Amino acid sequence: MESARGSVTLAVRDGGGVGLRAPIPRGAPAVAKTPGGSGSLLRRRSTGDGGDDSDAGVSGVLPPPQDKVVPYSSNSSLSRPSVTAQDLGEAGAPDAAPACERSDSLPTLYVQLHGDMARRLEQHEKPLQVQNDFLFKLGFKDPWRVQEEGMNTEMGSLIRFYAGKPHSIESSERVQLSGTYNVRKGKMQLPVNRWRRRRVILCGTCLIVSSVKDSQAGKMHVLPLIGGKVEEVRKHSHCLAFSSSGPQSQTYYVSFENFTEHLRWQRQASKMVSQRISSVDLSNCSLEQLPPNLFYSQDLTHLNLKHNFLDASRSLVELQRFSKLRSLNLSNNHLGHFPLSICSIATLTEVNLSCNCLSSVPSAVGDMRNLQTFLLDGNRLSDLPDELGDLPQLSYLGLTFNEFRQVPTVLEQLGAVERLCMAGNELGTLTLQAFRLLRIKHIDLRLNQISQMVPDEPDFLRHVTHLDLRDNQLSELDASLFPKLEVLHCERNHLGSLKLRGTFLKGLYASSNEICQLEICPMPSNLTYMDVSRNRLESLPEWLCDSKKLEVLDVNHNQLSQLPERLLCSGSLRKLLAGYNQLQKLPEKLEGSQMEVLDIQHNQLSELPASLFLKADSLRCLNASANQLESIPPSSLSEESRSSLQELYLTNNRLTDKCVPMLTGHGHLRVLHLAYNQLQSFPASKMAKLEELEEVDLSGNRLKAIPTTILNCKRMHTVIAHSNCIEVFPEVMQLSDMKCVDLSCNELSEVTLPENLPPKLQELDLTGNPRLALDHKTLDNIRCFRIDQSPSSFSANEASAAPAVWSHGYTEASGVKNKLCVAALSVNNFGENREALYGVFDGDRNVEVPYLLQCTMGDVLAEELHKSKSEEDYMTSTFLVMQRKLGTAGQKLGGSAVLCHIRHDPTDPGGCFSLTTANVGKCQAILCRDGKPLPLSVLHNVGVAEEYQRVRQHKAIVTEDNKVNGVTDSTRIMGYSFLYPSVIPQPHVQTVVLTPQDEFFILGSRGLWDSVSPAEAVEAVRNVPDALAAAKKLCTLAQGYGCGESLSAVVVQLSVSEDCCCCCCELGAPPPPSPGLFPPPINVVIRDALPPPSSCSEISSEVSTSEMSSEVGSTASDEPPQSALLPEAHAGVSFPAEQRAVGGGGGAGSCALHPVCLAGSFQRQLSSATFSSALSDNGLDSEDEEPIAGVFSNGTRVEVEADVHCLRAREHPVSSQPPVPETPDRTESEEAADEHEGGGMAEVPRKAEPAGGAESGSTRTLGKRRGNGSVAPQERSHNLIEIATDAPTRKPGGYFTAPAQPDPEDQFIIPPELEEEVKEIMKQHQKSDFLSPLPQHPPPPDDYK
Repeated sequence: MESARGSVTLAVRDGGGVGLRAPIPRGAPAVAKTPGGSGSLLRRRSTGDGGDDSDAGVSGVLPPPQDKVVPYSSNSSLSRPSVTAQDLGEAGAPDAAPACERSDSLPTLYVQLHGDMARRLEQHEKPLQVQNDFLFKLGFKDPWRVQEEGMNTEMGSLIRFYAGKPHSIESSERVQLSGTYNVRKGKMQLPVNRWRRRRVILCGTCLIVSSVKDSQAGKMHVLPLIGGKVEEVRKHSHCLAFSSSGPQSQTYYVSFENFTEHLRWQRQASKMVSQRISSVDLSNCSLEQLPPNLFYSQDLTHLNLKHNFLDASRSLVELQRFSKLRSLNLSNNHLGHFPLSICSIATLTEVNLSCNCLSSVPSAVGDMRNLQTFLLDGNRLSDLPDELGDLPQLSYLGLTFNEFRQVPTVLEQLGAVERLCMAGNELGTLTLQAFRLLRIKHIDLRLNQISQMVPDEPDFLRHVTHLDLRDNQLSELDASLFPKLEVLHCERNHLGSLKLRGTFLKGLYASSNEICQLEICPMPSNLTYMDVSRNRLESLPEWLCDSKKLEVLDVNHNQLSQLPERLLCSGSLRKLLAGYNQLQKLPEKLEGSQMEVLDIQHNQLSELPASLFLKADSLRCLNASANQLESIPPSSLSEESRSSLQELYLTNNRLTDKCVPMLTGHGHLRVLHLAYNQLQSFPASKMAKLEELEEVDLSGNRLKAIPTTILNCKRMHTVIAHSNCIEVFPEVMQLSDMKCVDLSCNELSEVTLPENLPPKLQELDLTGNPRLALDHKTLDNIRCFRIDQSPSSFSANEASAAPAVWSHGYTEASGVKNKLCVAALSVNNFGENREALYGVFDGDRNVEVPYLLQCTMGDVLAEELHKSKSEEDYMTSTFLVMQRKLGTAGQKLGGSAVLCHIRHDPTDPGGCFSLTTANVGKCQAILCRDGKPLPLSVLHNVGVAEEYQRVRQHKAIVTEDNKVNGVTDSTRIMGYSFLYPSVIPQPHVQTVVLTPQDEFFILGSRGLWDSVSPAEAVEAVRNVPDALAAAKKLCTLAQGYGCGESLSAVVVQLSVSEDCCCCCCELGAPPPPSPGLFPPPINVVIRDALPPPSSCSEISSEVSTSEMSSEVGSTASDEPPQSALLPEAHAGVSFPAEQRAVGGGGGAGSCALHPVCLAGSFQRQLSSATFSSALSDNGLDSEDEEPIAGVFSNGTRVEVEADVHCLRAREHPVSSQPPVPETPDRTESEEAADEHEGGGMAEVPRKAEPAGGAESGSTRTLGKRRGNGSVAPQERSHNLIEIATDAPTRKPGGYFTAPAQPDPEDQFIIPPELEEEVKEIMKQHQKSDFLSPLPQHPPPPDDYK
């Protein structure tokens, strides 16, 4: 295999099976690209020059192997009483490699999915075919696109190939001691044995000795120390004798150079000798056969081999050597058939063979007489052998997710089995006679296809105590046939009636059915938990009042008009959930109530019982939001109150100022939500008595001030009072625990901040206060500050235009854990032809995935628009491409996503705007059309038949909480690539044509839609004129309804008129209104400079400098036009009426729907994002030696300029249309003159750059703000693209333009020392622009008419 020149020949089988050979220099990694262009880096296993065996898969994805001495293998031997995969690996000895790799033939190819285990390719498998199959299953449909994706080097995070088995770079971590010493083998008395210089390593529980020359080539002697000896040799100084155990023991003498090393080796080796290994964990080690080191200890009792590639036909025979083995886990391997060798291990008590594609169980299984737990889940079994009945001690038998159509009859012989798990099979009819002779107590039959139940005599079913029938197709259920039933699960069926016995009943779970009649007889005296929510109950049985042990009662989402009169008097009831009903009045009897949690939101209550707080003195949490309350009952009849109320939610009622005095008696109140009521004031004396208050929400009222006595609330950390009439900033900044202050959408005119701000302050939101004027000098110490730019900064010429087609507002809010796991994307002017892009991303419990989606997804969609034709294709490709761009973060983490794209089809001149929506996970979008919600997205979970069948096809396990492999309850989601192919990122795509009847659409995260229904969301914001206030209202309502998760909402208001659906090029009509005809308010965000994150887990720390933050952005209805309207709006020049009639000199036939770019114009979207320098796998970072155009770094942040072009200019670089949308680009000579006049300063714009740059069209910034606050002039080289004829391309090294989001680095910031100079420069520019002649343009091309 080696040539005379020292090169290695590598062969790679391509899609057609042709072997390609190419010489590779000796010592270099074996690299090959398959003809299809997979872009994989195939590294041949090193056998000559030493070094680590760690291999990089796809180029640029993994770092090169470190130059370390890794003896023996990545996992050399056993080390601790419980040995893990780092202690013992499959390549534990040189002879552990497959025979095909040890020979001089071509290196074996391996494939690795989602950065997990690497599997050896079979002889019939071809790399290109494997890769293509992977991409097709992922969701790609076009073969050409599959080939293009395969050539992308970023595919390494999803799939990669290796020549030779890859090994972990962490292999040297198990090396405890190492060095080069004088070593002698055998007895000291034999003169034939001489002292030689050897490399000695103490690794795991073995002593490894090799020559210095061969120490890196795998030629070594291994001495297991378990049960052996470590003795001191007295005749030689600093010498130890290492001996193994057993009849063929060997001894090595090692002479150390000093006493310190001698003592260190002796202590460490003595620990190993005294150990007795009883448990070994070799899971997830890519094992194809058992490592020889495994058999050094015969005392194993527990062996874990799950998630490997072991085959039943080889190597498992050696397991018989473990005569004391009691627990064996072989789940998720490639057994194919039952391993007969384990049947002869009589000591086994627990065997797990789940997910091995087993189709039968041999009769020899009856020999394992001591077997107690037998797991066969996730296979293809349809029957069991009769010999299984010979296992007298078998108590647990797992048969979930197989292919059984009936209950196996052999179970009648298993007298010790108490739990039958047959979830996820193919049972259609439940014949209770099959359970007659069984002694099973727990029956799990969820996720079957049971539609009917054949009854049997109750006397034969007395042994059944737990019955689980969730997620079936039952329309009726008579559970009274189980006389001793204690717990019944029947959620998510189609039950109309339910009948059962209550003698022994302890728990009833029957939510999400159609139950209108509930019959339980006799009265369940032992009932503790009852959940009948989401049904059609109109009344509750009276026996609930007499149940002595009932603690939790959930009747949410029913049709109840009243509750039993004595229900609240129950001495045992602790939690009552009765929201989303039709209750008009609560029972007045409250004597002896022990209620702690009462949820009665979303009813029709106009008042609460007068003695509620007087008699229910144990009440800790009350949620009465979304009712018609006008007042609340008093807390006491005297000054002393026994109230223990801590949380009070009264959002969305009709409360007035009269209710405020009633709150003072709740001295222990910590959380108070009074949002969206009719409060006009909050007396200071009343606020002073709420000393333990920590969080208050007074949004959506008519308050003009926050009382100054709020300073008495020393524990206050959150004050939310947006959408009021507050004119004076409250003195909340004097509270030391203050974290979040939201006073947006008010009437503040000035803010005075103290010199020393609260140390825990994370957010101050003052957006939506148009009259507010602030001195920026007082804001230097605030970590996250948001404010709109004063309208005075815009000229009068920019304030007159037509209404906008769309405007948006968004908000983000962290949950109770102060962790912001959501992100919003809002690009009001996206791409070409008047487009917009909005998105919401929810990472559930992680912050990395939503941040990566926010930073990259917009640029991916911009590229896909030029590759795909149909809406479904480009949206689907965007999500699939984004899956690989998540890199290593997407391998183990995931998140939901929804995207909405507004565009006008340039190929259809008479067409309308269309709205294309795509979603995965639980992020959803709805459109308000004629006042009714129109769903734009769907949920993908195992409740959908098609999704469940796909999950079943790939043998995934669905846990009891309906999560795939216990990870996620969504079957389509971004990330979680290790769940492929059960969980994929392929989205649901839907396109609607916007009409004048469409008022707005809403995008929301999971927490929003779990708390607010689509109909309520539409009704709540339909009459809110401002999009920002509408988005904030939705999140506030969700929090008021009890949502404790991170929230994000985007509201996009539409104003689509009839003329927006036709083209003025054809009809001769005036141009339709364009999105944003006035400058949007600029969100000035000031944050402290934070160090760059050092790991993936910190990548989103810059999104919100606080985990309590609520990021908000908005565009009002007076935004600047995107299309080319009247140039005098920019330059102050008046045009004749003739020129205005043809679009401001744009030439005949031009319209707002089809703007034509000049050769020198482009739309710039400038934003900044912070990435970790270690994140090269996610496609957002690179180790390029040379600077990348358009990417700037100041040491703590990386800024990416995003230029979205009108690609029409490719074919027609010269156009008659004026620049889009505001300031025309100027010639280089003019810019040079301005730079000379301004002292080297870059071109100064006529107005400020809006936040995020997304709403500003082609406005240009004054310069980059330096770390000290000064403004750096823009260099000409910073322009990523100077002319519109250059298409937007992906930047080298994996950089993509980040979506436009409000960011401090993008703002128009003028240091105080430059204010006068900038004003003078702006005056000169306005004067020169007024005197400059208008450019002359030729008529537009024919295809624009």
